[in-house]
Amino acid sequence: MSQHHKINYIEIPVKALASSKAFFKKVFGWSFVDYGDDYAAFSGAGIDGGFYSSDKQVSTKKGSVLVVLYSDDLVQTQKSIVAAGGSILVPTFDFPGGKRFHFCDVNDNEYAVWSDK
Repeated sequence: MSQHHKINYIEIPVKALASSKAFFKKVFGWSFVDYGDDYAAFSGAGIDGGFYSSDKQVSTKKGSVLVVLYSDDLVQTQKSIVAAGGSILVPTFDFPGGKRFHFCDVNDNEYAVWSDK
């Protein structure tokens, strides 16, 4: 259900749609619905959104918004990311409220994962 003035949907640029879908399905269990060759909507991510084909990349160094995911087990999530072809950009660090790390997906988009465990 949509809520007035709440973030409802996000769209993320990806260089290769198929590899992004495979990565996020394998690591995070997201589901996808294709809308043509250049767009796939995702669900199961906590907020709905979509990947669209683009030469652009998401990076905090470029001033992009950082998508932060939650994990009950940071170590296992980090292992799953690397096993699926992603890379760790910023190693796990403490912050008030928990720990987190930043990673790049298979298309070099930056994300973070945090946990309070």
